Amino acid sequence: MFMEYDPAVYSRILTGLTLGFHIIFATIGVGIPLMIALAEWMGIRKNDPHYRLLARRWARGFVVTVAVGVVTGTAIGLQLSLLWPNFMQLAGQTISLPLFMEVFAFFFEAIFLGIYLYTWDRFKSRMKHFLLIIPVVIGASFSAFFITTVNSFMNAPQGFELVNGVITDIDPIAAMFNPATPTKTAHVIITCYLTSAFVLGMIGAFKILKGDRHVYHKKALHLTMMSAFVFSIATVVIGDLSGKYLAEYQPEKLAAAEWHFETEEEAPLVLGGYLENDGEIKYAMEIPYALSILAHGTPGAEVIGLDQFPDEDTPPLIVHYFFDGMVFIGMYLAFVSMIYLLLSWKKQQLMHSKVLLWSIVAGGPLSILAIELGWVFAEIGRQPWILYGIMRTPEGATTSDHVDAMLYLFIGLYAILGLSCSIVLKKMFNNNPAAHELEQRGVEDRGERT
Repeated sequence: MFMEYDPAVYSRILTGLTLGFHIIFATIGVGIPLMIALAEWMGIRKNDPHYRLLARRWARGFVVTVAVGVVTGTAIGLQLSLLWPNFMQLAGQTISLPLFMEVFAFFFEAIFLGIYLYTWDRFKSRMKHFLLIIPVVIGASFSAFFITTVNSFMNAPQGFELVNGVITDIDPIAAMFNPATPTKTAHVIITCYLTSAFVLGMIGAFKILKGDRHVYHKKALHLTMMSAFVFSIATVVIGDLSGKYLAEYQPEKLAAAEWHFETEEEAPLVLGGYLENDGEIKYAMEIPYALSILAHGTPGAEVIGLDQFPDEDTPPLIVHYFFDGMVFIGMYLAFVSMIYLLLSWKKQQLMHSKVLLWSIVAGGPLSILAIELGWVFAEIGRQPWILYGIMRTPEGATTSDHVDAMLYLFIGLYAILGLSCSIVLKKMFNNNPAAHELEQRGVEDRGERT
């Protein structure tokens, strides 16, 4: 049975589908340029052709994902106007600056990416070519920054006055740099780096598992796991700051995420569990004082519970599962990368054991899943508001017919884009393996196979 047609519900589903698909390519689009830069820098510093080839091959694959990201990013821009006209009418004037700056940052990135790709082997100085990837890294990261400030604004709207439904005294700078901006933008950018490192590490680990123990793949794995460990630690620190932001500015969101029903001091952190209809939590693990520490930095601090808010203003309690899933995966990624680095530091062959390699392979899709869970938590956790405290989500949606038809068309479009991208990337690299390309360039394995 199809659900009864409600344009607001279908608008939410379609927007969620587009964001969920786009976020995969947007995440890679922000993180991969930094990994390319690190690989090329290592190649120059060590005069190592393996690292230089890493940068070259990663850049080729990156271009394909950028093409898909452009299509889905354009779809998001159109859907904001078509599906959420009331929201854009109210808030569009205030957030137009970061939307424009995001486009400018992308153009900046795209121009230098084209020059970077075209000028391989065209400079006598490799450092000159390396310098061309720096604007790509900056453009990609600033693109993520600007578009995330729009989401931050939706969580902490400021920079305007609303008088009788009319928006006045607009200050786009204040709107962009709202209280949510520091933690949200930092969290988004660093998790893009972390996810990209694990996705690339997954490829290297999988090649080694399949018997291709070329030193090229080992160096790829080492570089990505070193990077992933650094980014995972940064993610933990920023995640802690994000919890403190929620405790101050969106306490009902934090309370829903932790199933914290009653305001109390020395609040425990609830992990996992199942919530019964009577509100009783079963099969959960409670960490004493941890929620108070997460929210305010001290074990005895008072944490506001859901009892302080009317039911119609609280997020769905299902956000607890999304929050936990995101946190568990983040801990897993930090643990796996740490184990790899410890074994590598001690020069143990166990760093290429099947168990660890499969754990790294699993980290690739899990890191993407964590990104998805994080965005679902961010968006559902803000409900029932599209503009926190000002406009409820149904009020911002279109009242037009045929949003359901648009949904089915976009499902088909994304299926075609995803399949095409997978086929192109597979053929691009399977038909030209790294060992063959190194051989063509006259680079020997130097007896480093094991």
